[in-house]
Amino acid sequence: MAEKKLRITLVKSPIGAVPKNKKTVEALGLRKLNKTVEMPDNEAVRGMIRQVAHLVKVEEI
Repeated sequence: MAEKKLRITLVKSPIGAVPKNKKTVEALGLRKLNKTVEMPDNEAVRGMIRQVAHLVKVEEI
């Protein structure tokens, strides 16, 4: 069985965000607006997404 993945897209700029949230967005690999990354679906990634849920869009693949 293939590992589940999440497709994460940055939909809102982190410019005015709390510094901790800016670092979380960058740690997810999102550098520019509307860029998408695929990450494994695990608790660590889910926690990072939860912290910046207002800046990203997430799809399960």
